[in-house]
Amino acid sequence: MADTRTIAHLDMDAFYASVELRKRPELRGKPVVVCGSGPRAVVTTASYEARKLAGIHSAMPAAVARRRLPNAVYLTPDFPAYREASAQVMEVLRLNVEVVEVVGLDEAYLDLTGLFSPKATMRRIATQIRTETGLTCSIGISESRMLAKIVSELGKPAGLVVLSREEALERFAAESPGLVPGIGPKTVIRLEAMGIATLADLRLRERGELEDAFGPRSGAWLHARGRLWDETPITPVHETKSQSAETTYDADVSDRAELEASLKGLAEELCRRLAKRELEGRTIGIKVRLDDWTNVTRSHTVDAPTSDPELVARVALDLFRAYDPPRPVRLLGVRVASFESEAEPEPAAEPPAGQLQLGLNNAA
Repeated sequence: MADTRTIAHLDMDAFYASVELRKRPELRGKPVVVCGSGPRAVVTTASYEARKLAGIHSAMPAAVARRRLPNAVYLTPDFPAYREASAQVMEVLRLNVEVVEVVGLDEAYLDLTGLFSPKATMRRIATQIRTETGLTCSIGISESRMLAKIVSELGKPAGLVVLSREEALERFAAESPGLVPGIGPKTVIRLEAMGIATLADLRLRERGELEDAFGPRSGAWLHARGRLWDETPITPVHETKSQSAETTYDADVSDRAELEASLKGLAEELCRRLAKRELEGRTIGIKVRLDDWTNVTRSHTVDAPTSDPELVARVALDLFRAYDPPRPVRLLGVRVASFESEAEPEPAAEPPAGQLQLGLNNAA
């Protein structure tokens, strides 16, 4: 019988802040917040000291963070340094494991299926990363990428946690379905209206009931996730689905000439990046966020793939003018997509009857 999958999720600890502390070791032990300086800047990351002292977290408005913790050290993001550190980390992963899927500067999935001692392998990797970069990571090991990601949060910072699916079903039974990646707040509210407040509740519901409420695909997906079942593969090459460029204004903008000039500039910036990566797409879209936080997207598909800034700008402007924003604009973006076929994956299936379950807790 084929080996049950063994998947690891590696997440760097407070990555941007940790890179900054590596450059400025005198700041160790102090609350450090990495964020922009504009009035609408958000926190990129915060050291664990800042998190514990004031609950500062990623995506929090920087102004809120400064009010909560005015005496913290606030640093401007240094993305070249973060990309360099990320490259070092990912090189360590690729030297030790054959199948690695990088999903950001600070996290990756690793397929450890068939390895004699997955836990020992990841311990060695964590030690090598710390030795070569001075950075720490948290690791979760389980039977799917979904569970590995959930489990990696249990040991933060610098922890390594191994949990089988059966153990996870018991451990997380009382947790909200929102624990599962992909189940967002709106879905949680809809589930609660059906009397489904925990993962245990979700697991008890029939697939047909969920499909009636959410549709065939989403219902089947939720039915599988309620059982913590996920067969999403680990793919070493992450297919580029789309590219975008956007700007958030320091003050809401109503002037149409200014907004249209921004769209043209964003289209040029985006197309320069596309040309550099030799990418062309057929779907051109815009994103508009109004001053009341309403988000609107519009798109149009052209006859042939393109990265022509004049064409992208023209379509973006046509979409923008057709939408005719009824309120001042907070954010504006341009997107190009459909580089490759984007067929949707089939819903996750239930584990076959009698499938061997991996004794992950026994990994050395």
